[in-house]
Parts: sequence; structure tokens; C-alpha cells
Amino acid sequence: MLLLGSAVPGGDLALAFERLGAVVTTVDPADTSHDGHDFVVADSPQVPADVLIAAAERDGVEVFPTPRSARLSLDREGLRKLAADELGLPTVPFWFAGSAEELDAVAEHAGFPLVVSPVAGDAAGGRSILTRPDDVGAAWQLATSDAAGGPGRVIAETVVDIDDEVTLLTVRTIGPTGPAVHFCEPIGHRRTDGGPLEAWQPHHMAPAALDAARSIAARIVNSLGGRGLFGVDLLVSGDEVYFSHVRPRPEAVGLVTLRSQRLSQFELHARAILGLSIDTIMISPAAAEVIDRDGAAPGMLNEALAVPESDVRLVDGAAVAVATAPDVVRARDRAHRVSSVLRVP
Repeated sequence: MLLLGSAVPGGDLALAFERLGAVVTTVDPADTSHDGHDFVVADSPQVPADVLIAAAERDGVEVFPTPRSARLSLDREGLRKLAADELGLPTVPFWFAGSAEELDAVAEHAGFPLVVSPVAGDAAGGRSILTRPDDVGAAWQLATSDAAGGPGRVIAETVVDIDDEVTLLTVRTIGPTGPAVHFCEPIGHRRTDGGPLEAWQPHHMAPAALDAARSIAARIVNSLGGRGLFGVDLLVSGDEVYFSHVRPRPEAVGLVTLRSQRLSQFELHARAILGLSIDTIMISPAAAEVIDRDGAAPGMLNEALAVPESDVRLVDGAAVAVATAPDVVRARDRAHRVSSVLRVP
């Protein structure tokens, strides 16, 4: 197993593979000098698609995610066209623009407000909201300032009233009877300005909304293909569900599964890739807050762990405060108490 994404062994995904008997080599995302592996797995979105394509051309080597999945997860224009135009999935109204003038024309046609994001790179860092024509120039500059040779294009989306942002962790496997998908319980999440990422599981959804979410998730991951865990991001408004994005690997929102499920997102990803049985059962309501390691105070660890049913994990440069409880409300309160202690300077 060649794991592209970290030169440091011992990460959660590497450990998940090793517990299942795989021999794992972890390397830098762009390192292509290792041969003799049965599987090549990208553990980071920074792995170039051409590296995965080159690996997939070797005889007897399986690559995860598929090069197509990896490319589309970083190409919001291609992914949105696949979802809306080819698959007919519900999305909020959207337009693309390749210049400030085109964005101005989109705004005049669509009206305000509009959310503007880059089609590639850091969506959160380049996102802004247009509320008037005078905002167009600044929004274009923000969205394209870090293009780094990319397409220099933006996506503009209508602002819709939503109740929740939800991620549905979806596992795609291939068995004797063909492809199958398995769903974890929905994960709710939010990030306040300057604050940690907060996630909780399960997030309550009306039966009709949950059915729609699962249908959307199954259709997008089946279109992308391959095996493994996908994080499907959705916007929920009552019984209406809109597709937003998909990532073909474990992600920050899914860290809550370290305590909520019998098998974490890393273990599910490893099992699916290796063709083993899947179990998405949730064992307890749980919540997590993900803090950048630079903002954590490790000297407060003892006080943080004094919170009932709490844990602290260091994962990929972040400190994760996670807690379980009989219900989500108390789990979120406990995770927040742990996070607050860890963030004390």
C-alpha cells in the first residue's frame, strides 16, 4: 500500500490499513519513485491528478480515488456540471464567469445577493457575497488572487435560505453482485468566523429529506466510481436537499466518527478499498470541534480530558475535541467545553 499525502507514518488512515494487515509506505504527495505496490491511495487533495493517472497506468496497480474523482473534487465547474447537467441533481442556481466583466453580467442577470467562489483552490478563502454592483470588482479579485496558474474562473450562486449544512459520509464498495453504497448517519456542521469547525452526529433530518440526501449521494458517488469513502456535502431546506460538493476521502467533518461509530471514517475507507465488509453503525451520539494546532494549548490537556466522555486527538496538524453523550445537545456542549479549554492561551 503506497499512501500519498504524508511523509510521516502513523496517521489514522495508515493505521487503519495496517490493522487490516496491509504493509503501508507513506510518502510526500508528489513522490512517484516507489514501485512494487498493489494499491496507491491519495490521502491528500494536494496529490496531483497526473500522479494518480501515471500510477493507474501500471499493470496490477489500483488507484484510489480514481483520477477522475480526484480531479473533479478540485474542479467546482466540472463537478457542478456533472451533478446538475449530466445527473440532474438539485443544486442552487449557479453561473460561471471568466472575467470581472462576465461576473458583472451574471450579477445583472441573476440579481443580488450572490455567493462568489473560485472554481479551484480554497473555496472558503476566496468566497464573498455580492450585495450590490460595486462589490463585483472586489469579489473577482478575492476569488482569483490565489489562482496560482489556475483557470481564473469563479462560480456565482444564488443565496437560498437553508436550514442546515450536512455531510453524508457514503461508502462505495464493489462485491460479487456489483457496486453497492452504504450510508453513515448524517453529520451536521458549522464554522463561525475565526472559530473551530463544529460537527455532530447524528443530525436530525425529516424522512423525506434523508431519502433525498441518500439518493443524491448514491448517484454522485456511483458516477465518480471506484471504492472508498466519500464525503457528500448537502444544503437542506425543509424537505428540499441540494447537492453542494463531494470529497473522495476522509475529511475534517468526519472526525466526529472517531467516537460516534464502531468504525471511523478512516477504517471505513480502508475496508472499502481493500474490498472488506462494511459496518456503518453508530454507537453513540457525538460531537467534535476541530482546532488548528497553532491555536491549541497542550498544557491544558488534563483539564480538557476531565470533561465526561471526552477525548482529544491530534490529526493532521489539528487538535480535535470530541465527546459522546446520550444526545447530540449534551455531546455538543461537552465537545465545546473541551475545545474552550484547549484554546485558552
